[in-house]
Amino acid sequence: MTASTTAAAAAYRGSHTADRSPEELREIVSHMGAELELAPAEHIIEWAVATFGERFCITSSMGDAVLAHLASKVAPGIDVVFLDTGYHFAETIGTADAVKHTLPVNLITITPAQSVAEQDAEYGPELYKRDSDLCCKLRKVQPLATSLDGYDAWATGLRRAETRNRVIAPVVGWDARKGKVKVSPIARWSDEQVEKYIEDNGVLVNPLVYDGYPSIGCWPCTSRVAPGEDPRSGRWAGQNKTECGIHI
Repeated sequence: MTASTTAAAAAYRGSHTADRSPEELREIVSHMGAELELAPAEHIIEWAVATFGERFCITSSMGDAVLAHLASKVAPGIDVVFLDTGYHFAETIGTADAVKHTLPVNLITITPAQSVAEQDAEYGPELYKRDSDLCCKLRKVQPLATSLDGYDAWATGLRRAETRNRVIAPVVGWDARKGKVKVSPIARWSDEQVEKYIEDNGVLVNPLVYDGYPSIGCWPCTSRVAPGEDPRSGRWAGQNKTECGIHI
């Protein structure tokens, strides 16, 4: 590891940063957002670890382990939050298990307040067919917000190349709804850069990616995508919906 990476790792393992107010966190974003816009992904993670210590985590939907791999090189033992909605493909759960056992990270699996059966009992079966927004809110948006209570900042694998709606996603931004700093270290990466990183580093990839699922969510709302189509066109197909609500 480089000297800066070693320092970042030490900062993560041993740092307990003081509680910061939303105003202080917004001030950090206003000062560093533009400065880090063109920085390499590793440097962005180093900055976040040095700035927030153990109050920084990364989240992963387990489409691949690129972000987890990057973060583990900078700060071994870093928290990786994985949201198990109860509707994941078996391959997604398998990818999460593989990340847990092959990378030096602390995988934290969180679940919604209700099991699928409990949700069915209260709202009726297959809520995702009748009100996918509510289903996403109950099984994704609310559980993630709760899981981030102990953090000031978190990193996502959000990339601008994935969809038009993400073109303006900042590398370091402010999430007003969560009251936290949102870091997207690979926001500027192209599909080719992701593929090269995976190949060069032997990074884990969800097998479904190679089976026609370039964007993977819950199995009831994810379908295969034909070659050349928008990678996210298989999400909520037939609905006027492109996001679950986490990144809105």
